[in-house]
Amino acid sequence: DGLRVDAVASMLYLDYSRKPGEWVPNAFGGREDLDAVSFLREVNDVLHEREPGAVTIAEESTAWPGVSRPTHLGGLGFDFKWNMGWMHDTLEYFSKDPIHRRFHHHELTFSMVYAWNESFVLPLSHDEVVHGKGSLLTRMPGDRWQRFANLRALYGYMWAHPGKQLLFMGQEFGQEKEWSEPAGSLDWHLLDDADHAGVRALVVDLNRVYSEEPALWELDHSHEGVRWLEPNAAAENMLAFARTTEDWKSWLVCVANLSPVVREGWRTGLPAGGKWREALNTDSRFYGGSDVGNGLGVEAEKLPWNEQDWSAEITVPPLGVVWLVPDGDPAS
Repeated sequence: DGLRVDAVASMLYLDYSRKPGEWVPNAFGGREDLDAVSFLREVNDVLHEREPGAVTIAEESTAWPGVSRPTHLGGLGFDFKWNMGWMHDTLEYFSKDPIHRRFHHHELTFSMVYAWNESFVLPLSHDEVVHGKGSLLTRMPGDRWQRFANLRALYGYMWAHPGKQLLFMGQEFGQEKEWSEPAGSLDWHLLDDADHAGVRALVVDLNRVYSEEPALWELDHSHEGVRWLEPNAAAENMLAFARTTEDWKSWLVCVANLSPVVREGWRTGLPAGGKWREALNTDSRFYGGSDVGNGLGVEAEKLPWNEQDWSAEITVPPLGVVWLVPDGDPAS
């Protein structure tokens, strides 16, 4: 399928992890390793020429420009770059007790500022579930029900966010133990438990809806593909944004309630009128949730809200994420 290249930053900089006097500047007096840059570009060019369709992905943790730009445009030629900032900010936010999340709200919204600087992968990787960090499930706050709800909400937010999604093995069903190679295989027996089976069912449906809704990927590379509907409801632990296609005719709205209370009658702006239905609800009973939501759909009103011409009052489940799509042709 391709190559994922580890620790690219350590290749790009001559002074990486070195003290003054332990490195020699390049021919132009800079700290960039020009030979490494040439090598990475050649690797990417050769691989893409010989294996059409194969991808290369860089784990690069600095602001080096153009990691995922083609070499003929001055980039390094990788297809994707891991979004390390998104990973760290998101996991930091979700590890907080909901009562404190209001003070960390923009750890979730900040990633939209730079989401199009590169072609990003959103990684929840091996680095996050080893060496005492614990599994994703055990890092979620609250009791057992809340931990599972938080994990499902994290996935619902992640799949709607610009970028490509990456889980480490076991995360698709909520592995409880952190990864340890000597321990052997994953705890597949957990799928006999309804909560773990629910996480797996959610991941299946996230992938299915993702493939069915071009709004989630057609403009993944452009800020025009995302429209904020509510970025600032920090006190409520709420956020909402819309994804769309190049012709603006297909929409998907993601609404996240990252507090443990139901939000009934919560008004959100909508990018189009007409009836909207739930394409996915992380609180569905099929995933182990409490089944709070908008089962009959919602009707958009011609009531402007947060710079949108249309809006609706919706019910958002506790520690849940709801995806809404137009039920039929949306009204403009």
